Amino acid sequence: MEPENLTRVSEFVLLGLSEEPDLQPLLFGLFLSMYLITVLGNLLIVLAVSSDSHLHTPMYFFLCNLSFVDICFTSTTVPKMLVNIQMQSKVITYGGCILQMYFFIFFVVLDVNLLTVMAYDRFVAICHPLHYMVIMNPRLCGQLVLVSWTISVLNSLLQSLMVLRLSFCADLQIPHFFCELNQMIQLAWSDTFVNTLVLYIVTVLLGGGSLTGILYSYSKIVSCIRAMSSAQGKYKAFSTCASHLSVVSLFYLTSLGVYLSYPATHNAHPSATASVLYTVVTPMLNPFIYSLRNKDIKGALKRSFGMTIQNARSS
Repeated sequence: MEPENLTRVSEFVLLGLSEEPDLQPLLFGLFLSMYLITVLGNLLIVLAVSSDSHLHTPMYFFLCNLSFVDICFTSTTVPKMLVNIQMQSKVITYGGCILQMYFFIFFVVLDVNLLTVMAYDRFVAICHPLHYMVIMNPRLCGQLVLVSWTISVLNSLLQSLMVLRLSFCADLQIPHFFCELNQMIQLAWSDTFVNTLVLYIVTVLLGGGSLTGILYSYSKIVSCIRAMSSAQGKYKAFSTCASHLSVVSLFYLTSLGVYLSYPATHNAHPSATASVLYTVVTPMLNPFIYSLRNKDIKGALKRSFGMTIQNARSS
């Protein structure tokens, strides 16, 4: 039975990563730097792909979408945390918390969906190279992205509506730096069985389904690479999917590691710290992983900046 003094909560308190006053300037500088690197790096990827006609291929089309999503993904959590540190306030309104949770779930699922689509793209490119442009035609690429967005919208809407039905008491403290779904469910006074059940079902269906699709694609890719007679052909085939495989491993190992071992206690600061890996670090590293050994991206950026400098001089 719910407590009689249960009131409609108007705001939450985000405890953040640390409550030590001496650490706040360090955290602010660190996360501001990481956020700016993330936005700049992913914007450069978007700029390179959109400005260079040589990169108007399915692989770079999906990469451009992933970079845009990574910018939005990080922007749902880090700016609010920076504002809270700077203003020395940890308060977030109830509506703001629900909105942040909605977009966080939306972009994290969209990230997973795009990684799955990119795995399928690499499978077609390596296992069916002669029919690659026929199979991965612009219409199919657009449909894959549209389906990914649709699934993400429906899932985040479902999870947010499930949280809206919960009741909370006043003065709620969230031991995290953003409104995380698991923490919201744990802090509710009302019965959360349905929320927990839906959360685990959706996690298995979407997370497990995406991971299965990625593993299946790479199992086929490995079989195709092993069947190649040329060592140079094997290296070239592997190098085309090495960046994607690195990003997938980094994202899944960090995110699944956090949620599958999520502590049952309200004292979740260790989990909040671990969440930084996939919410901030992974989106920051993605542009480096995709561009450091990618001659096409480097060439596109050089041409783009070269044209910009030339236009500036001529004007």
